[in-house]
Amino acid sequence: MEDLVVMFSNFYSGKRVFLTGHTGFKGAWLALWLEQMGAQVAAYSLEPPSSPSLWSLANVEGSVKRVGGDINNAADISAAVRSFKPEIVIHMAAQSLVRPSYDNPLETLNTNVMGTANLLEAIRHTPHVRSVIIVTSDKCYENQETGTPFVESDPMGGHDPYSASKGCAELVTASYVNSFFRQNSTAVATVRAGNVIGGGDFAVDRLIPDMVRAFKAGNPVHIRSPHATRPWQHVLEPLSGYLRLAKSLFEEGQEYVGAWNFGPAKESVKTVGEVVTFFSDLWGEGAAHQIDQSEQPHEAKLLGLDCSKVNNELGWKPKTDFEKAMEMTAEWYKEWANAGDVRSKTIKQIAEFEALK
Repeated sequence: MEDLVVMFSNFYSGKRVFLTGHTGFKGAWLALWLEQMGAQVAAYSLEPPSSPSLWSLANVEGSVKRVGGDINNAADISAAVRSFKPEIVIHMAAQSLVRPSYDNPLETLNTNVMGTANLLEAIRHTPHVRSVIIVTSDKCYENQETGTPFVESDPMGGHDPYSASKGCAELVTASYVNSFFRQNSTAVATVRAGNVIGGGDFAVDRLIPDMVRAFKAGNPVHIRSPHATRPWQHVLEPLSGYLRLAKSLFEEGQEYVGAWNFGPAKESVKTVGEVVTFFSDLWGEGAAHQIDQSEQPHEAKLLGLDCSKVNNELGWKPKTDFEKAMEMTAEWYKEWANAGDVRSKTIKQIAEFEALK
């Protein structure tokens, strides 16, 4: 694989990047990475969805130019895009959890579907934009629980409001591409990543953050679906793919338009129970768990992604395996739990990831 430091720094230095959702877990990592590469980042996001947050702990606010917040405000997002005149747009702002979507389905649908449409409409009227990444989810697919990894051409679906909203965001994006962007210099792609882990995620009802909170407090973590399988990967893996794809869209245009899966090697598709056991061993003293036997809303049991397209056509492959991803994640949370310098730890892990072969 081409050296990421050289490839990304040479390309992103000085580039004008409009990033939505920078106060979220993945967005905060990406904002810091773009800063390290010398990009000019305009960030559009609400306040952090959790407290604590990576955004506040790592002082991400000091790394970007904040230009607004509510993706549901069409006039504000349009004004922000027009004013900044970005060359690259990466859309991460979302309601990103399955279980809260049952409690607030309209909020989830508004944010994930109409929020995406609002941004695409703003881009349509901003001719400076060359490259657009719309981040959706591996849960956008119609999941029949067969265990067969999804390919990009599989139909969209969604049992729960969150999954349906991501499938809808894919359809909205495809509509804008076919209606407006095929005939100009704006190249748009959607990206679908597997379950992402890494330091700085403090969301509720997400496995690693739930474990960290419980272990730090000396309590056992309650596990809902120990036999459910997911494609686990460190947060920097899909982010490296998004950055590579954005570069290809910028340089090659319509050749890279479409949908792309970003997931780990099949060896990193693990059950929830395996993740709990491995992370507990890394954490050490105070790590314990018990099975939650209460009735739970529906969540997919089997998820996997076929990444042949991105491997073969984009030249992207994972740099870490399951064990390395878990080790990096545990190291970050231990730094935080011991009141260490998490901004330095985050930047150090980015550099270490770039150096991996």
